[in-house]
Amino acid sequence: MTVDLFNREFETNKGQLKSYLLRITASVSDAEDIVHDTYIKAVDKLNTFRGESSLKTWLFTIASNLAKDNLRAQKRWTENVTDLGRESAMHNKQFFQEAMHIAATSPQGQFEAKEHIAFCFTCISKSLPLEQQLCIFLKEVYEFKVSEITGILDTTEAMVKYYLHTGRSKMISIFDGRCALINKEGTCHQCSELNGVFNPKQNTQEELMKTDLLKEAATGNKERLFDLRMKILQELDPFTSSAADLQLHHLEHNRQVMEKYMVNNA
Repeated sequence: MTVDLFNREFETNKGQLKSYLLRITASVSDAEDIVHDTYIKAVDKLNTFRGESSLKTWLFTIASNLAKDNLRAQKRWTENVTDLGRESAMHNKQFFQEAMHIAATSPQGQFEAKEHIAFCFTCISKSLPLEQQLCIFLKEVYEFKVSEITGILDTTEAMVKYYLHTGRSKMISIFDGRCALINKEGTCHQCSELNGVFNPKQNTQEELMKTDLLKEAATGNKERLFDLRMKILQELDPFTSSAADLQLHHLEHNRQVMEKYMVNNA
């Protein structure tokens, strides 16, 4: 493969690669740095690419390897990260001033329930063991086959299936206990609360119905509700959506909250 052809292929895959890295690191700067390092390493090793996998798979392998060492050194986030983020935000005047400024001035400053659902999944998924987190995103969001994930993560098909099963089961359990969109007893109402803050003239119930989670909740099919969340993540690019600037601001806030929390609870 020539460098020119590689550059064109890299640009085609760059958006998905960058969104994947954001979702596993929860850091814009880390995602951008790893995308850059992935490009440099791929160009350097281009003569070793034999086409035994797709270029997309090869790039995700390089990026995942670059990210894993850094991620393994970090502590897992807590399942109630969104609660801690909300509590901190309530006492942070600057956070709200910045958020309202973004909402008022940025073309990517809208509040969208679907984008917040994706943001929420990103945060809570960081409470999973790393392999489970990576497998869920690779399979459920970026639609790699199990056989491809074995190469990306350098593990066996049996282990990939195990990580997928345990990771899905854990996330389903967390959302079943927390999310008010799918469980009337759920403790988290942030989608409704934030929609009311940023879209005061909008009918919150009507807006949330657009997510399909609310409509499907009555069926009690937890696997189906999980798959609907994954469909939302598939359809959204966290860097280019009309809510990107606002949600990335929220994500950075939660990342800082968790860093402080982990230091204080070490």
